[in-house]
Amino acid sequence: MALFMPQEYRSIEHASTLDQSFGGAESNVAIGAARLGCSVGWFGALGDDPFGRIIQKRLRGEGVDVSRSRLSEDAPTGMMFREMVAGKLAVHYFRKHSAASRMTPDDLDLDYIRGCKILHVTGITPALSDSCRDTLLAAVKAAKEAGVRISFDPNLRLKLWTIEEARRVVLPLAELADYYLPGWDELRLLHETDDFEAVKAKLSEYNAVSVIKGVGDTTVVLENGNAVEVPFYPAEQVVDTVGAGDAFCSGFLAGLMKGMSPVEAVRLGSINGALVVQMRGDWEALPDWTTASRRLSDKGWVER
Repeated sequence: MALFMPQEYRSIEHASTLDQSFGGAESNVAIGAARLGCSVGWFGALGDDPFGRIIQKRLRGEGVDVSRSRLSEDAPTGMMFREMVAGKLAVHYFRKHSAASRMTPDDLDLDYIRGCKILHVTGITPALSDSCRDTLLAAVKAAKEAGVRISFDPNLRLKLWTIEEARRVVLPLAELADYYLPGWDELRLLHETDDFEAVKAKLSEYNAVSVIKGVGDTTVVLENGNAVEVPFYPAEQVVDTVGAGDAFCSGFLAGLMKGMSPVEAVRLGSINGALVVQMRGDWEALPDWTTASRRLSDKGWVER
């Protein structure tokens, strides 16, 4: 979506100008992984309007293959407006009837999906519309049949659907995933409990490596019934927390692509998340591989 923000953390009501950028969970992940040296492709639908064209160009400029995205003449690019109100972040979405919400399985290049190593999807896409849900499920089905690993971030957006609707889609997708990337706050809602051990037991039934973000000040990696806690990488300052989860996902996936174990990949993901919150915007502060690898080699950061 196109993104507009007042300068200096003002409310929209009292701003005379708005900065323009763009953001979206999957495109943020794509940029982050590309900056870390991975070959990345992004599927999506944008309006054939100035916003859609600039988003497509910027993604291409970041090294993301957008050859399977499309510009629609029938629907606009979605928009979001972000502001600070009484010291808290507020986001206003305008994406109903957008080009993205009208995606169908016909928009997919299934051979392209079958030829990749990891397919990353989020719970935002199926929440947009029934046709988007069908599109995501068709992509996952093609990947499973071809032996492509599936990464799934539930990315709950309760402005888009109810928690009951989300459970019916998110939990079956989690069972299909090879890498499941929920936050602890999301798991509490999905499983209706604050009992971490009960949730951990449920996730242990899945085939996925589960990466649970935000368990205290750690990320918990659950693999074959074994849990490893990885502490958050410290951020020198926090300016804008939006995009931190996507930055984490991009670092984690890039780590896997570079041959790291899930625990090692979580460390890279944590570095990405810590760096991206130190600048405004969803993706602008995502690091390149040289920057991230220097942080990764810091011997003072120890797992527990």
